[in-house]
Amino acid sequence: MTPWDPEDLPVPMRIGPAGWLRVVVKGLALSVVTYGGLLVLLLCRLVERPLCGQARPLTPWITQAVCRTAFLILGIRYRVRGQPMRQKGAVVANHASWFDIYTLNACQRIYFVAKSEVAGWAGIGWLARATGTVFINRRGAEAKLQQEVFEARLRAGHKLLFFPEGTSTDGLRVLPFKSTLFAAFYAEGLAEELWVQPVSVIYHAPPRQDPRFYGWYGTMDFAPHLIQLLAVRPQGSVEVVFHDPVRVADFPGRKSLALYCEQTVRRAFRA
Repeated sequence: MTPWDPEDLPVPMRIGPAGWLRVVVKGLALSVVTYGGLLVLLLCRLVERPLCGQARPLTPWITQAVCRTAFLILGIRYRVRGQPMRQKGAVVANHASWFDIYTLNACQRIYFVAKSEVAGWAGIGWLARATGTVFINRRGAEAKLQQEVFEARLRAGHKLLFFPEGTSTDGLRVLPFKSTLFAAFYAEGLAEELWVQPVSVIYHAPPRQDPRFYGWYGTMDFAPHLIQLLAVRPQGSVEVVFHDPVRVADFPGRKSLALYCEQTVRRAFRA
């Protein structure tokens, strides 16, 4: 594996008339499903929130249905190995693209943890807030308050998912995991009851395309990457590997837990 260079970007593929037609048709269908699903979710939340408070027994099913439908629209083949854990806790995965949101929501009902800047992104920010994303600012005066929000969501039984690499990659590698957010698992009374499940997300590029096709990283803009994904035919595939969950209390601290998860996620890439 070559060293990681986030400035080494793939050459954009050439899009012909048929490709632009697919961009229009699939883009429209994806928008209708995504934002139509958002509208249904918000309407359901009007009832769900006053009745259930922080609990969300219904709306995560809507999110999962939308994300599964996105794979049908795009024609990306989807394979899952292993099972999402039933225990209370969190999920950690490698991060290759904005499309990870669809990939990881399609196979389980979870809540993402994202950097605070995502809340302000046009379109994506609305979706993230509506689906219960936890926004984290790791710097400044808000850091401690947001850490408390993170812990409160864990105590409420929400299954949170975060990307310990701290950035997205080209989809061909796993970067070292940062242990910062793992510290929340060791808050008073949590370590004994929480589990963590490592998950590997492995993208396989479409035929004749750059192996990094699905990766979204470095200085890439969102719109051109989305257009390429809509235009390409045939599509590639993605594989999601659920590894065995581990109990937080079985690790002496956040660094050893982060290292174990990193090595486990990377092992699936080597295989």
